[in-house]
Amino acid sequence: MLTEKQLNRYADVLLWGLQTARNRKAAEKDLVLVRFDLKAVRLAEILYAKLLKAGAHPLLRMNPTSSMQQDYYTLANDKQLVYIPPGEEALFAGLNGSISIYAPESLTHLSKINPKRIAKAAVAKKKLRDLMDKREAQGKFSWTLCIFPTAELAKHAGITQKSYSAQVVRACFLNTRSPVAEWRRIYKEAKSIKQWLNRMPIAYLHVESENVDLHIALGENRKWVGISGRNIPSFEIFVSPDWRGTRGTYYADQPSYRSGNYVQGVRLKFEKGRIVKIRAVKGQNFVKQQLGMDEGAGRLGEFSLTDKRFSRISTFMANTLFDENYGGTHGNCHIALGSSYSNTYSRNPLDLTKQLKRKLGFNQSALHWDFINTEKKRVRAHLKSGKKVTIYENGKFKY
Repeated sequence: MLTEKQLNRYADVLLWGLQTARNRKAAEKDLVLVRFDLKAVRLAEILYAKLLKAGAHPLLRMNPTSSMQQDYYTLANDKQLVYIPPGEEALFAGLNGSISIYAPESLTHLSKINPKRIAKAAVAKKKLRDLMDKREAQGKFSWTLCIFPTAELAKHAGITQKSYSAQVVRACFLNTRSPVAEWRRIYKEAKSIKQWLNRMPIAYLHVESENVDLHIALGENRKWVGISGRNIPSFEIFVSPDWRGTRGTYYADQPSYRSGNYVQGVRLKFEKGRIVKIRAVKGQNFVKQQLGMDEGAGRLGEFSLTDKRFSRISTFMANTLFDENYGGTHGNCHIALGSSYSNTYSRNPLDLTKQLKRKLGFNQSALHWDFINTEKKRVRAHLKSGKKVTIYENGKFKY
């Protein structure tokens, strides 16, 4: 478990993330939602006090327990599944910040639930996420999230809880005197890499590894973003490409848990932007159902690269937040199927309407699911001039 000193440092890093993502400090009258699982209540208490001292209005909301979640998907009728309580939309339309603390007591409690019911609820709640996306584009909202080590996470990662906690501490620099200073250093270094990438007139990317041969069209008016304070930890630099220009094969050698389902060895084949073949060693039916959630679920929403020089995560953590930022020997890349990120639009995000998204190939979906590859790889940028530039190799950006 984390010590009181480490918890205070963790809270400081989360507040840094929230402020950095919005490029200003929490201000008086800011309404900040803190969502947490029961096992992370002490970290929530510390955050609550720090937000009060900063002059914000913290709103605490404990997440449903695993038993409550199971009952919801088992007992709710169709109307209850899509029901949004009165005032919920008004709340999300007025939030200035959101901090989520994920501390699961179970990872598999929804494994026997019909995925279509989970998808139905997710699609209905997309309007709340759209409200937050709009406020974020206006500069009125920011968010960050983290995980709190639990015995359940450690069990499914195949390590002890002590080792799991140590990975969290290392990854978030909680064993240093000033973790925020470390994050500021990485933020500065990543800024140079993003500027280097954004200067390139990239037509498409070619990703190659032992099991990956994927072409990704970058699209017009795109920019690389990442290490912005959203997600703690986060070492990835990513872009939301034009989904229509995706072709080739992709393989996720990292397993993942989603909605209580364990998925392993996913292989995907793309043609003209759409997935035409899905194979998985475990969880194949669940993957197919999730990728059929809506029209955009089976299309590319994100491409990401993590430099192993930034990340100190060196083992599978049974949690996407950590696994998508895996450093290890070869770094990692991941693709996300489903929704794209508006902040990768190089112009004013407020102008990125649904119609413009369709025109530019920004994918839209209620799904966003990351599939991670940690194999040794090379990523080449094919520039509009015809020149080829290797931008990533052996786990590092070639900056």
